[in-house]
Amino acid sequence: MPEGAPTLGQVSETIGALRQQLTGGVAETIVHPTPLEDQPRPYRPCPTCARLLPARGPVHRCVEPLVGAVELARPYFYCQVCRTGPSPLDEALDVRAGRLQRDGQQAAVELATEVPYETASTLFGWLSGSTVRSERMHPVTHQGAAGRGVVEVAPSREELDRRVAQVAAGRFRRPVLVLGIDGAYVPSRPESARGRRPGQARHRARRARWHHEWREAKGFRFYLLDGERIVHVLSGHQVYHEQELGDALQQVKDAHLIPEETVRLCVIGDGAEWLWKHAQALFPQACQVLDYSHCAEYLHKVAKAPYADPLRAQAWTEAPLPRL
Repeated sequence: MPEGAPTLGQVSETIGALRQQLTGGVAETIVHPTPLEDQPRPYRPCPTCARLLPARGPVHRCVEPLVGAVELARPYFYCQVCRTGPSPLDEALDVRAGRLQRDGQQAAVELATEVPYETASTLFGWLSGSTVRSERMHPVTHQGAAGRGVVEVAPSREELDRRVAQVAAGRFRRPVLVLGIDGAYVPSRPESARGRRPGQARHRARRARWHHEWREAKGFRFYLLDGERIVHVLSGHQVYHEQELGDALQQVKDAHLIPEETVRLCVIGDGAEWLWKHAQALFPQACQVLDYSHCAEYLHKVAKAPYADPLRAQAWTEAPLPRL
């Protein structure tokens, strides 16, 4: 602390700088003497092949929940055949693999889904006192989304009704709810290229033996039109097949998340047949709109049909563009 009578801001700043050390030490003191029946056992069966494994250790491990770094000294059992092994203390304390623990991962996911990864990393360090680099934010978010569908991550119907009511306040007509659907090809890597490879960490880098492939990521987004701005409602984006995207939209409709009775629904997309097939089947009363960019790019092809002269075709094309 500074000399003299410190201000409240100085006290808060000093404690904030030491909070990870203070709260982490408290957590370490609480979990360190945890009694375990399995810990003193010299042998333990392998969970995969049932071989008796001798105890090794104790091995020190540092984990980071939101309260700060916690040092754990625990024995572990390793099977050289299966290349895996349990740690009784990790199982008893529900310690997850990796340094960042469940509460920290959840906080990182909440930030990364609202702001860019770099901003999420900065805010995470400022709010918690711990550091999660931006390149780490992506795999943490990917792990948090594993096994979740669009309904699990969508806002509740009550929250959606509240957003619709805010946009509809003071207006005679119902607000417009737009469903935008599109797809784009993105480079991807195979599952075999993900994660760490077994073996020593320090070795000379080698050229990867896999090649990326282009896959189409399809997505949809519901948003409200509020004058000159849009109000996000819910969205889903994934490397979908056509039917998988249709199934995701069907889940949204079956969950009654879209308040069709209080909005005017509009579907906008390109000219792909698969897009309009699902839109017509799920929302037949919606107004269907072909987006400007995909419509405008075909005008030049249309103009070449009646006009062989490219100048006349260009002149004909310039007339519909302002109307579109």
